[in-house]
Amino acid sequence: MKSTEGPESGNYTLLTEFVLCGLSNHPELQHLLFGTFCLIYAITIIGNLLIFMATVHHTLHMPMYLFLRVLSSLDISLASTVVPKMLVNFLSEDRSISYMGCATQLYCLIFLAATEWYLLAAMAYDRYMAICNPLRYAITMNRRVCLSLVLLSCCSGSVVSVVQTAWVFTFPFCGPKKINYFFCDIPPLIMLSCTDTSSYEKQIVTATVLVIFTPFFLILVSYACIISSILKIASAEGRLKTFSTCSSHIIVVTLYCVSGTLIYLRPKASYSQDAKKFLPLLYTTITPMLNPLIYSLRNKDVKDILTRMMAELTKKDP
Repeated sequence: MKSTEGPESGNYTLLTEFVLCGLSNHPELQHLLFGTFCLIYAITIIGNLLIFMATVHHTLHMPMYLFLRVLSSLDISLASTVVPKMLVNFLSEDRSISYMGCATQLYCLIFLAATEWYLLAAMAYDRYMAICNPLRYAITMNRRVCLSLVLLSCCSGSVVSVVQTAWVFTFPFCGPKKINYFFCDIPPLIMLSCTDTSSYEKQIVTATVLVIFTPFFLILVSYACIISSILKIASAEGRLKTFSTCSSHIIVVTLYCVSGTLIYLRPKASYSQDAKKFLPLLYTTITPMLNPLIYSLRNKDVKDILTRMMAELTKKDP
């Protein structure tokens, strides 16, 4: 593979392309990994498309289903930002990615992940209004408010992504050009910089805390109020039924919170090489695959619509 040389800075030659090492350097595992992640990607796309189509149905007009539709779109986009390039690299000896391609992938990843996290906070607020203020729910959570929350989530994700991507790519990268990852992410990129990044690493931790824990704090406050309201319900059956409307959201929030904390807030010393590679799979491939399964299996309305859709498709078959 040809390496492209860029402008020189001091005694260093700046990089204009990178090489993604992938998940494994063992040739005998490449086809097995290709098949595994092809299956995961297919399940992710099909599952999220089914959730999207189900929530478009005219009977599912509640705000929760608008948020779920947006979440499915983000999950498809997130997986598609990482997995196709990873699949190509499993079967190709040329694992290079251009400087601009790497920057674009990083921007998209941060934007989509941050937007999802803010959207989960908006979904928590929706559950709070539905359970704690049911009489005002229809008025408060109207379509305009829901669309505004979606737009706010996207704008917040965009701001975070622009700042972080621009920040990372202000550093000169001077080799080696191999990224010991399967996609362009902040931790492996700053390791390739030929300048002191210690101050940036402290700032990235601070930024991550703000990005993760600000929405997480809002989610905690929402669920504190929700649990308080649920405990006031007289019957155990009523409490369980009300809590079940939040269970899917709680599971998804837990997945995102755990993966984000493990990847970006663990001390460097606790990172093994394998952990560095496999932990990001949690939010780039596994969580997008699990989200539609979680919401479809635990939501009666979605299951009913999907069953009806499958029955209609079956009837149309000759």
